[in-house]
Amino acid sequence: MAGLENLDNPDVELDVLYDINGLADPLPGWAERAVTFLGEWGIPVALVLLVAVAWLLVRRRPDAPQAVAGTAWAGIAGAAAYLANAPIREFVARPRPAERHEGLNVLVEGKEGYSFVSDHAGVAMAIAVALFLVHRGLGALALGLALIQGFARVLVGVHYPSDVIGGFALGTAVALLLAPLALAALTPLARACAGTAWLGWLAPGPRSGTAPAVAGARHEPEGGRSEPGDERDHGDAGERGERRPEVPEHPEHPEPAPQGRLAT
Repeated sequence: MAGLENLDNPDVELDVLYDINGLADPLPGWAERAVTFLGEWGIPVALVLLVAVAWLLVRRRPDAPQAVAGTAWAGIAGAAAYLANAPIREFVARPRPAERHEGLNVLVEGKEGYSFVSDHAGVAMAIAVALFLVHRGLGALALGLALIQGFARVLVGVHYPSDVIGGFALGTAVALLLAPLALAALTPLARACAGTAWLGWLAPGPRSGTAPAVAGARHEPEGGRSEPGDERDHGDAGERGERRPEVPEHPEHPEPAPQGRLAT
């Protein structure tokens, strides 16, 4: 359904569009090709690789099934954002910037379809936000890549700045609003896979011998002997019904041993 075909752009947005796109004018040919590749394929592939790295890092955590489910949601969230954008894009039906404004340096030729919202920006932000919920470090790196992705879409001349902002908003909404439902479905699935011989490697949990100690547990010395400085007092042995050893009252003055009789 087409609509809002005559969506006007404020002058400030056009100024930002021309300023960012103008940064590509002095670039040599190899730099233009590098920017184009990063904006089209490089950053999306890097985000997918970050999801794979996150899975390798969280699959050994104590909460491995839930963490693995979170990394799976990061990948699924990107696809969900792409699907959610399809009706929005057709409803708004906003032409590409080069179709309405002259003087833009379009580095990606042959782009078809409408402009609002940016698929690349929406997918990248959905992956980044969902990944941040599982692993803060990799999530922050993914957020940085998503911002670069949005900037690159304006730099190559295929999107307005508001297209990118709309993509960021859509990706964030999809990743956050659908996360509870997705994790409720994916966590039991990951837990079931972890309990099988064939798929246990997906979420194996901590390695044997590395389980965290129970809080408040008391370490007993080997052989049941008390350690030096042990606060347990043996003075309460009588209360527990144990027999105390007899101690002489005056050990410093022992009684003399009895003398034997002399032979007569």
